[in-house]
Amino acid sequence: MASVYKTLVIIGVFFISPVLIPALFLGPTLLLFFQILSFQQGKILEKLGVCNDLTILRVVLDGIPPWRDSKLLIKDLTVDEVPLRIYQPKSPPTGKRRGILYFHGGAGIFGSISKKSAKNQWTDNYDLFLKWMYRLSPEHPYPGQYFDCLNATLYFMRNLEEYYVDPGLIIISGDSCGANFATAICQILLNDRDLPKVRAQVLLYPGLQGLDFHLPSYQQNAFVPMLTRKMIVYFCFRYLNRKPTLWKDVLQNCHVPESMRHQYKKWISADLIPDEFKIRGYIPQKPSPYKPEVHEAVKEILALPFSPLLAEDSIICQLPESYIVTCEFDVLRDDGLLYKKRLEDNGVQVTWHHCKNGFHGVLAVFGYGIFSFLSGNMIMDSMVNYINSL
Repeated sequence: MASVYKTLVIIGVFFISPVLIPALFLGPTLLLFFQILSFQQGKILEKLGVCNDLTILRVVLDGIPPWRDSKLLIKDLTVDEVPLRIYQPKSPPTGKRRGILYFHGGAGIFGSISKKSAKNQWTDNYDLFLKWMYRLSPEHPYPGQYFDCLNATLYFMRNLEEYYVDPGLIIISGDSCGANFATAICQILLNDRDLPKVRAQVLLYPGLQGLDFHLPSYQQNAFVPMLTRKMIVYFCFRYLNRKPTLWKDVLQNCHVPESMRHQYKKWISADLIPDEFKIRGYIPQKPSPYKPEVHEAVKEILALPFSPLLAEDSIICQLPESYIVTCEFDVLRDDGLLYKKRLEDNGVQVTWHHCKNGFHGVLAVFGYGIFSFLSGNMIMDSMVNYINSL
C-alpha cells in the first residue's frame, strides 16, 4: 500500500463507522438491513417522543472501535465553532508538504469525531482516511455545512506556514456528500484572488445534483447497498430539515420545472452517459408532470451549492486539475461521470478511476483487514498514487 504520511498535512473529519459484525459476514447487504431497521425503530421511538431515526442510525453506525497510529501527530482545535482535526507526521519537516483538506461523507447528517483524546493518538475508522468534521443537520440547518467547510478551508489557507505546507500543493477532497462540499468549495474559492490557488480536487463517488433521479445509475442501483435511490431523496429531506412526505414525487422528478429541465439538459441527461453504462437494465423514462408544491419543498437542491453540476462554464473552466472516483454499483455513479465530462469539455485535466466492483461508501471500512473490501483498497492505492504524482 502506497503512503503519503511523510509528505503531507491533512486536516480531516470523521465519517461514522459502519457496523462491525455485518461487514465481516455479509458485507454491504447486511449493512443496508441494519440501516433500514434503524429507520423503522427510529420512527417508532419518534412517535413515542423518545428520539428520532437519525439518533438511532448514528448509534448503530458508530460501531468500529478506534485504533492507534504512532506515526501521526494529531491535534484537535475549533475554528468559528467548527471542530477540526489536524494530522501531521511526527518526523520533522525536510521541506514544504502537501496540504489536504478532506470533507467526510454521511449525507450531511452523519459523522462523528473520536471522543478519545488526541494526545493518546486514538483514531476512528475514517481516521485511516483522514478527515474534516463539520456540524450536522438537522441540528445545524442547511447550508451551514458549506459555511463550516469554507471557514475551515480559509483558516487552513491562511495558516499554511504553521503546518509547513506548500501553497502550491493544496488539495481539496471528500467522499459522497463530502465530495459535494469539496466541489462547491473549489468553485467558491475562485472568487478569492488573495488565497493560494487549489492544486487539485479529489472527489470520491460524489453526489453533485438534485435535478434528475432517473439517470441510468439511479435505476440500475436503486436497491443496491449501502445507498439506495429512496435513501438519497430521504436524506435530502432530512438534510434540509423537512419532513419527507413528498419523497415519491421527488423520485419522479416532479420538483423540476420544465424550463429548468430544458435549460440544464445540456449538462444533466442520460444522453450524456456513455452507452457502456446503460447496458445493465436502463430504461429511458418519460418526464413526470411538474408539481409546484413539490418544487417549493425541496427547491434548494436545484441551486448552487447543493448542485454544483449546474455551475456555468465560466466557473467550470477555472477549476483545478481533478481526480474522480466512480463505482459501478452506486446510485451516484452518473453524477461523477457527468462532472468528469463537464470538466473535460471545459479543458480541465481529469484523472478518472472507475471501480467496476465498487459500491457507494466502500471506503468507510478501509484499512480494517477482513472487514474491508478489495475494491476499497484499489481506490485508496489509486488515490494515493495520484496525490504522490502532484
